[in-house]
Amino acid sequence: MRSSHVSRIPAPEGVAPATGYTHVVIGTGRFIAVSGQLALDEDGKLVGEGDPAAQARQVFENLRRCLAAAGADFEHVVKLTYFVTDMAYLPAVREARDAYLDPERLPASSAVQVAALVRPEFLMEIEAYAVLPE
Repeated sequence: MRSSHVSRIPAPEGVAPATGYTHVVIGTGRFIAVSGQLALDEDGKLVGEGDPAAQARQVFENLRRCLAAAGADFEHVVKLTYFVTDMAYLPAVREARDAYLDPERLPASSAVQVAALVRPEFLMEIEAYAVLPE
């Protein structure tokens, strides 16, 4: 199902084409902001200590659950922001992302390496913005 309330401009004129994200996403409707999610299970226990792939899968599952609570899914996501403690974790993040999002319709994205997250065992935190149709 494609969202008609969201349009994408993958390569604006004069901007190098994006790989793995869309440069511009335009949406109309109800805005949803999902706080940065960590690799915690429903009991608040860390999933995948030292394992970026396991942490990424748990983070995306948490994002999915948060979006669902707002009546949305990954189709409605217009922006993802990745905070990682090491850029070497990005392939694991992308693999988890691609299990949840259509790789042909990716949102705008930013990836930031940070010195630390709230606890040293967390390797990443990911937040999402979504737009639901009115």
